[in-house]
Amino acid sequence: MAKIIKKNKEAEAGNIFWCTMSDMMLGLAVVFITLFVVAMTGFSNEEVSKKELKLTVTKKLVAAVQKKGLKVEIDQNNGDIKLTDVDLFEVNSWVLTPNGKKLLDELGPIYINTIFAEPEYVKALEQVLVEGHTDSQTFAGNYTKNEQFLKNMELSLKRAHAVADYMLRTKYDPKYADAVTKVLIVDGKSYNEPVLVNGKEDYGKSRRVVLKMKTEEMNIAKALGFE
Repeated sequence: MAKIIKKNKEAEAGNIFWCTMSDMMLGLAVVFITLFVVAMTGFSNEEVSKKELKLTVTKKLVAAVQKKGLKVEIDQNNGDIKLTDVDLFEVNSWVLTPNGKKLLDELGPIYINTIFAEPEYVKALEQVLVEGHTDSQTFAGNYTKNEQFLKNMELSLKRAHAVADYMLRTKYDPKYADAVTKVLIVDGKSYNEPVLVNGKEDYGKSRRVVLKMKTEEMNIAKALGFE
């Protein structure tokens, strides 16, 4: 005997609804994944492009410094330039010495003109950071640990400011003046980032002013267009 099955129209409609919702969610997931892949590919390509631009500028900076015969320590991978306090200041002072001024008279134009001559790199440039550092030796006198830290912070910041101030007074190409001041940052680190040699602090190397180029860092939210 044949068995007649009556279809429940409401149940059938419900199944269609859930099937439609599932298809919709699957479609949205596919779209999201596609957008994510495209965004991340663009993100990766832009990051690679920035690194290549920075390396190009760094190579030109290294070549210009070496051609001039300047006795500064320059990182050939990222262009960081370290200037020791011996080259710039008297002990516990933030006033530039004649030798310090002479060094910056030569370094300032080279540094600024080389970096800002590359329009594409300037677009990606977020900061030119002038960063002061001290060693961890204490100042003479009855100071607490916090007071010692703050005195070193003041010294490191004033030394960084002295270098930045003088570099802006050097004979670099004036057409870069606006671009330089938009990204120039001065910072003091006190003795928070000592230079260690064989596990011990090298006081002479810890006392330094560092020039750094920093490009804008993208994030995933920005790559996806949420920022």
